[in-house]
Amino acid sequence: MVSDTYIDQTCTLLKTLTQKLYKMNPGELAKTPGATIASRISDIFKCPAPPPEPDLLGRKSTHAMLAGLEPDYQGDRVYAVMYGLFTMLHMAYNNKCRLFMLDFLISQNFYNSARNIEILVWRLKTRHTSIDRLCLITNTVEGDTPNLSFERIFGKLIVLSDTMSLIIAERGDRFVKQAVHIASMSFLPVGL
Repeated sequence: MVSDTYIDQTCTLLKTLTQKLYKMNPGELAKTPGATIASRISDIFKCPAPPPEPDLLGRKSTHAMLAGLEPDYQGDRVYAVMYGLFTMLHMAYNNKCRLFMLDFLISQNFYNSARNIEILVWRLKTRHTSIDRLCLITNTVEGDTPNLSFERIFGKLIVLSDTMSLIIAERGDRFVKQAVHIASMSFLPVGL
C-alpha cells in the first residue's frame, strides 16, 4: 500500500511538472503537430511505460533525459526529459504499475533516482542549445520575485525517492551506498 501511494504521488508530481514545462516552453509542444498538453501527458505516462518516440532512438531513463538536453536535439525536449524521468522512476519500481506484498524493491535504485533528479535540476540550469539559449526554461525571475515552483516540485520528487529508499532499506535491514558525483555530475544507474 505504501509503495502504491508513492507511485501515485510521484506520477501526480511528474504530470504537474510536465504541464508546467510545456507552458514555459510552448515551442516544444509545437514540435508535435496537433498535440495538446493533455495528449502529451497521456503519451508519456502510460503504465507499463510506452516505447519512446522515434526522435529518442530507443533511449529511456537517463539516456532520454540526456538526449533532450543535447544542444542540437530537434525533437520535443519536454517529452524527452519527462519520458526519461518517468521511465527512470518506473525502473526503480521494477517496471511495475502496482506492487504486491511479495514484490522486492531495491533501496539503492531509489537513492540513485533521487541523486539523478538533483543532477537533472542542475543540468536544466546549465544546458544550452546550439544558439546559446537554455534547453528548457524552468525557474524565472520577474522583477524582484523569483518563481521557484519547479524547484518545489523537483524537491518533492527527491524527497519521495529518498523516503522510499529509507523505507525499503529499513524493511530489508540494508544500507544504501552513498555516492559522490560532484565533479562529473553524471547520472547513477537505476534498474534491475
